[in-house]
Amino acid sequence: MARRRQARALAREAVELHALPPRVAAFYARAWWTAVRSGDGYSLVVVARPADVATLLALAKGHRSVVELGTATGWTTAALALADDHRHVASYDPAVRPERERYLGLLHPRDRARISLHQVPAQNVRPEPASVGFVFIDCAHDRQTTADAFRAWEPAVVWGGVIAFHDFDHPDYPGVREAVEELGLAGEVRGGVFVWRKPA
Repeated sequence: MARRRQARALAREAVELHALPPRVAAFYARAWWTAVRSGDGYSLVVVARPADVATLLALAKGHRSVVELGTATGWTTAALALADDHRHVASYDPAVRPERERYLGLLHPRDRARISLHQVPAQNVRPEPASVGFVFIDCAHDRQTTADAFRAWEPAVVWGGVIAFHDFDHPDYPGVREAVEELGLAGEVRGGVFVWRKPA
């Protein structure tokens, strides 16, 4: 019964793949198939849904240097790289999921080479100022970590750049909204993503 529900949910999400660039949609389809065949229920639950990925890719468009805070199993990492052949993606996560390389291994080596992985908490990094166009915050989801991650990375974002918070208003992750409110950020909500733009 659970497998049937999962199959129906994946079928519904497969319809959303049309909103993604072809290479990203193809990766998601292969990753889903790989997850189902390997029994990786974790990835099927935690990865960003196609609708949110489409939003993230639209926000990251035109930015050649992007940062992801919270790698998990690497699906969004791969999507950000595949959406722009000239983009470098730096992804940070203190925990290394054993499934991660299985999915990043689906990428062509030239795409995989544009991804750098860092095993360090997002809030502990002191990046170079004005070095990044887009930051995706998808780490621990509690208020303190989320707020600290923003504070650490805001100086790295170029004027006019974007920081996106995933799982905003998700019932299981109230800390994301609490962090945005604590920081006093003005922005917009697109699906499950809160979008803050650095004034130009």
